[in-house]
Amino acid sequence: MTKKENNVRVAVIQAASIFMDSEASTEKAVSLTMQAGEKGAKIVVFPEAFIPGYPRGFSFGTKVGSRAPEGRKDWLRYWENSILVPSETTDRLGEAARDAGVYLIIGVIERDNESSGGTVFCTVLFFGPDGTLLGKHRKLKPTGAERLIWGEGDGSTLPVFDTPYGKIGALICWENYMPLARAAMYAKGVQLYIAPTADAKDTWQLSIRHIALEGRCFVLSCNQYFTKDMYPTDLACYDELETFPDEMCMGGSAIVGPLGDYVKEPVFGKEDILIADLDLRDIAYSQFDFDVVGHYARPDVFKLIVNEEKKENIEWENKGYSNSK
Repeated sequence: MTKKENNVRVAVIQAASIFMDSEASTEKAVSLTMQAGEKGAKIVVFPEAFIPGYPRGFSFGTKVGSRAPEGRKDWLRYWENSILVPSETTDRLGEAARDAGVYLIIGVIERDNESSGGTVFCTVLFFGPDGTLLGKHRKLKPTGAERLIWGEGDGSTLPVFDTPYGKIGALICWENYMPLARAAMYAKGVQLYIAPTADAKDTWQLSIRHIALEGRCFVLSCNQYFTKDMYPTDLACYDELETFPDEMCMGGSAIVGPLGDYVKEPVFGKEDILIADLDLRDIAYSQFDFDVVGHYARPDVFKLIVNEEKKENIEWENKGYSNSK
């Protein structure tokens, strides 16, 4: 059984990717992880799609019924800067987690390495303080135009990890608006609920506070701060950014306690490292009058079935082939 600690220092990294550059984004993540470790953090969280970036403002040349060659060029660049899991990139991130002595949770764009390799996923990777890649979560449902570029994960990547600082799991951005996905995480006992996002709107703040209150958990919400001048100007569809403001994403990273109150108020308008010391006993304190999967549950009335089986397109029978790796 994992020895439990009552207190933990966490770091939420509000920073911009080096867009379309996986190597540079990785090195920035390594540097910031080390800085957070030097501040005493034991858990370090990065935003959605940090490596190699969230392509805000781009259509990749797509209209209903057509795709432009320029958009395909940008897509290819994005694909080439996605990462394989595992790979040298994940090794580098694991080394950073080990050197800093932290649990590292980071958003990446993951290239499928199990079939054609033509699909990429919005993924969160989890690393232990010994550098081990503990696992991953693939976003179940990309939102809106994200579906142009990202595939859908399945129930096989919905992990919650038991650590000395409580159980850690993640849902990405608007996955957090899926009530049944949240219910699954609560049922797994999540205590440090990681919510990497690209949403800087006021309504997101309402959502993370509700999730903390509903789940009686700490919510660590992490977004990028990103300005238009951070985009490479040689993108084929760069002119699509013309009508967008200079401040493309304002940030809004925050840390919320299990009664829905801010432990760390949202930060806007700059890159920052949010540091907070959490007392994990606050979770039990908050559950006195509400435990969403305990004394406030009604399993005699409501039932959720979660399919955690990995989905395969093809199953071979009696052909001498195998779809297992």
